[in-house]
Amino acid sequence: MADTNTKPTLHQKLFEKNSLILTLGIILTVSVGGVIEIAPLFYLNSTIEEVDGVRPYTPLELMGRQIYLREGCYNCHSQMIRPLRDEVERYGHYSLAAESMYDRPFQWGSKRTGPDLARVGGRYSDEWHRDHLINPQSVVPESIMPPYAFLADAALDYSNIQAHLRVNQFLGVPYSDEAVESARTDLEAQLDEFSSGYDDLVARYPGVQVRDFDGNAGEITEMDALIAYLQVLGTMVDFSTYEPEAAENQR
Repeated sequence: MADTNTKPTLHQKLFEKNSLILTLGIILTVSVGGVIEIAPLFYLNSTIEEVDGVRPYTPLELMGRQIYLREGCYNCHSQMIRPLRDEVERYGHYSLAAESMYDRPFQWGSKRTGPDLARVGGRYSDEWHRDHLINPQSVVPESIMPPYAFLADAALDYSNIQAHLRVNQFLGVPYSDEAVESARTDLEAQLDEFSSGYDDLVARYPGVQVRDFDGNAGEITEMDALIAYLQVLGTMVDFSTYEPEAAENQR
């Protein structure tokens, strides 16, 4: 058995019997550790790695995000996959800081009454999302999520979409002045691949998904916007080619 009666050393006695010396020792230790942790950050242009594919939200996706926030979806769903085996096996590749670099505010969250949504884009069809939002229990019988059927009948008010983009531009999201001015046209073009603004939309937002999301081509609804937002989550980065080391070297 280990000797439990080890006598304290001279240094231990000195610190344990003199509160002032002990306090100074704690302050010194914390200070040195803090400098080691913080000082390197002053020499970095950014703590977020550059990752190919990450782009600002389209006007329609941005409006969908506003609805997501308005309805409090973040209260039950997180958008951050931790680098733990069980999370990665269930949800997919762990989240990258770069994926949230244009979120104001980010939606990482810590509450999971429902599943994490960081990789929900493309996992289900638009029809599934529409049915799920109208009547959650019709596709997930054990769900306790309330219905959001009213979104299918609520016309999307995007009269102030340019202001939304301009505020994000002010906060550092790289929307060009042209993108701000064309926000309304881009929003409408994302719902119609035959629109005159289609080519400009695709050029401004590479990889954008263009289609009628809610199945009602006669009206732009809040359901369109929310599904467009859900369908883009986790789809910007191609993890089949992503290499962390390469991204680190781009810094």
